[in-house]
Amino acid sequence: MTFQPRFTITNSIASTLTKIERARGFLEAAHLSRNWIKEMQNRALILEAHHTTHIEGAQLTLAQSEQLLSGKGVPGTDPDDVQELLNYRKAFEFVSHYFTEWKPITRDIILKIHELLVKRVRGDEASPGNYREKQNWIVDMKTNKAVYTPPPPKEVPGLMQELIQWLDEEQDIHPVILAGIAQFQLVHIHPFLDGNGRAARLISTLCLYRAGYDFKNLFTISEYYDKNRSAYYNAIQSVRENDMDMTDWLEYFCHGLATQMQEVKEKGKKVIQLDLLSRKFNLSDRQKTAMGFLEENPTITNSIYQEINDVSRNTATNDLMDLVKKGILHRSGTGRGSYYELQK
Repeated sequence: MTFQPRFTITNSIASTLTKIERARGFLEAAHLSRNWIKEMQNRALILEAHHTTHIEGAQLTLAQSEQLLSGKGVPGTDPDDVQELLNYRKAFEFVSHYFTEWKPITRDIILKIHELLVKRVRGDEASPGNYREKQNWIVDMKTNKAVYTPPPPKEVPGLMQELIQWLDEEQDIHPVILAGIAQFQLVHIHPFLDGNGRAARLISTLCLYRAGYDFKNLFTISEYYDKNRSAYYNAIQSVRENDMDMTDWLEYFCHGLATQMQEVKEKGKKVIQLDLLSRKFNLSDRQKTAMGFLEENPTITNSIYQEINDVSRNTATNDLMDLVKKGILHRSGTGRGSYYELQK
C-alpha cells in the first residue's frame, strides 16, 4: 500500500495560498537592504529555535534563548533545554544550506536531521539518528492519559519509506500543501523516541525550501503554533477524528504560514518606507537605528536612544529633536518623562 493523503482544497485554503504567493512575490521583488535581511534572518532563527523547543516543553524564556544563541551563558538554565536550543540551530543551518535547490529527501537526510536535533540531550536516550524500536504514546500533559498510539515500531521503516517516496514523486500538489502534509504525516508516524514535533516542523520547512519557498529565511511558523498550542494540537488531532482527512489541518497550516508571511511583508514595507525617509531627509546612521527600533516598538525615549546608539544624552536629544523638526517623529510628555513616536 502506498501513501495517498486525502484532503480538499477549500475556499479558505485557496485564499491563504493566494496570500502566501503575494508575500513571496513581494519579497522577491522588493529592494530590501542586505543588512536588514541579515538582521531579520538572525531574529527569525532565534524565534524559531525558541518556539519550536518551547512547544516541546523547554522552559527557556525568549530573552534567555537570545542570549544563548549569541554565545552567552545563562546561569540556572536546564542543560538539556540549552542543548536542544543549540541543536536546533545546527539542524536548521543544515537544512537551509543543503536545500537551496530541489533535491531528493532521503532516509539518511531525515535521520541526520533527527540526530542533529537530539544529540547530547538526556544522555542520548532518544537514540539520535535512528528510528524507534519501542512503542511510544502521545500523552495529554494535563490528564496524563494517552491521546494517540503511533504505529508499532516494526511498521515505522515501511511507513517512512512510503512518505519519502511520495515526497519525491509528487509533482501536482502545491508546495505549501505538500509541506503541510509532510509535517502531519511525520507527526502521525512518530518515527522517533523523542524530537518528532521538531523534526516534523523542520522537514516541512525543508520541503518549502527545496521548492523555492524559502521566503528569504524570514518566517517563524513555530511562533504561530506556540502562541496557541491547543489550537495546534487540535488541528493535528482533527485528521484522526475525520477518518484521516487532512483538510482541517491544512487549513490551519496554510493560515499559520500566511499569517507569518503577512507580518514579514508588512515589516518589509516599513523598511522600504524607512529607506525612502532616510534618503529624503538625509538621516544619520544613528537616526536610522532609532527608526528601525520604532518598526518594532510604539515609542522611543532619550535613554533608549542613548543605549542603542551608545551616545550621550545631549547627542540623543539633538538627534531626536531633529527628527521632530523634520516631521518624522512626534514628542509627548515633558522632561525625562518625554517619549517619541512616529507621526501618524
